[in-house]
Amino acid sequence: MTIETASRIITAFRNTALDALFPAGCVNCAEPIDTPGNLCTDCWPKMTYISAPFCEICGFPFDFDRSDAMICGACIQSPPAFSKARAVLKYDDASRDMILGYKHSDQTNRAPAFARWMYRAGHRLIDECDVICPVPLHSRRLIQRRFNQSALLARELSALSKKPVSPDLLLRTRPTRSQGGLSATARHRNVQGVFQVNPARQHLIEDACILLVDDVLTTGATVNACCLQLRRAGAADVNVLTFSRVVRASNSSI
Repeated sequence: MTIETASRIITAFRNTALDALFPAGCVNCAEPIDTPGNLCTDCWPKMTYISAPFCEICGFPFDFDRSDAMICGACIQSPPAFSKARAVLKYDDASRDMILGYKHSDQTNRAPAFARWMYRAGHRLIDECDVICPVPLHSRRLIQRRFNQSALLARELSALSKKPVSPDLLLRTRPTRSQGGLSATARHRNVQGVFQVNPARQHLIEDACILLVDDVLTTGATVNACCLQLRRAGAADVNVLTFSRVVRASNSSI
């Protein structure tokens, strides 16, 4: 028996023993399920998954197909700095606790499951990219939270896709107040001039297609500020992939 075979047997035995002691739980409610990293039969239908038809640019979901270009009113009125943005599901009452638990309650074990769903929803953007990077946290916020939720997702996506990840491609130069509870205008003002490209990673950006990763897209202020800096640094293209997004009627097509 080779060392590799023995290692696989030991790993399989260990995982079986752990599953017996700690049955796999639903990613949302922790109810026991057969397959780890999934939702139970009660939670699955409650989530609102984003699929076509949606805005070709920002991914805003439409209620019906249109014969003309599928671009929402917000993107027509004010084109974003990214080429495309995609998300797995709608941020709403059903998904809120699952996402906030991951972000603020140290439930980082949800990252692999979230990343698998993101991989399925955004595989075309992932295939096109040269490097994956997360929206950065300021060092002060990182110390308080102990992890960057977006960086965990970026690393998991890198492992799934074999695409390189650069967690410090972008830097957050100063602390800002939380975006939660701010109006769209205040959100844009809050992140103005906050992000910059890491000089040590400049060579990864020039003429490259960058995939920016975050957990939630609300107004797009944060990802847009990041994408602007990447484009100014010479990126050929920038796309955005998030786990969820807020869906407001004001984004609808005109």
